Amino acid sequence: MARFLLFITTCTRAAVVSLQYKPAPMSNTIADIRTDYKLRSLGEEDVAEDAIVQFGRWWDEAIASKVEEVNAMTLATATSEGEPDARIVLLKDYSEAGFVFFTNYNSQKGAELHQNPKAAIVFFWRELERQVRISGNVEKVAAADSDAYFHSRPLQSRIGAWASPQSTVIPDRAELEKRYAGYEQQFAGTEVPRPPHWGGYILKPQKIEFWQGRSNRLHDRIIYRKTVAGNWNRERLAP
Repeated sequence: MARFLLFITTCTRAAVVSLQYKPAPMSNTIADIRTDYKLRSLGEEDVAEDAIVQFGRWWDEAIASKVEEVNAMTLATATSEGEPDARIVLLKDYSEAGFVFFTNYNSQKGAELHQNPKAAIVFFWRELERQVRISGNVEKVAAADSDAYFHSRPLQSRIGAWASPQSTVIPDRAELEKRYAGYEQQFAGTEVPRPPHWGGYILKPQKIEFWQGRSNRLHDRIIYRKTVAGNWNRERLAP
């Protein structure tokens, strides 16, 4: 009888454990979402020898295709300890030198770039089934370039740059609006200067990958890596 009770107890415990750790089924609503990409292909013969030239080709096609928020890009940064973070920012210029965006230097991304001046950006142009991934070193642009862009912004955005202590905790929305009203009054009738804590960064690319969606998840991926001599090496990556 004792052995029989032990058997029942053991089985009951096993059943409880089994029920306790049974994984929840995947949500069909999420798991079944998928898109089969069929618009275009990307072969080695289709791309330029220079990565920035190739980006320019795709950029022009994105503009011509009226891609929504074409300059929106995910910017990924990390602390000196390697803790990552990402957010959407806007590309404001690009050239052989790199890719430029502007922000508050005291923001979280500004602090992370100060600690660890390496970053990655990603464009996803859904209308063309394309993605561009870029990584490299980041540094501040010249003050004159930050001044020029700042003064091209709408007045409200210039005041907002002063009013927002970006990434810091504030008690409520009213505090932000109070700060904005204060600076609006301070700069009434005068030119709004660029705040010393606001300006541009340039990401100088070391790698640029061009991704073209293809059917059956067999996507085309061409990656460029910058050499010590400053040239670009091209290779195909498996999807």
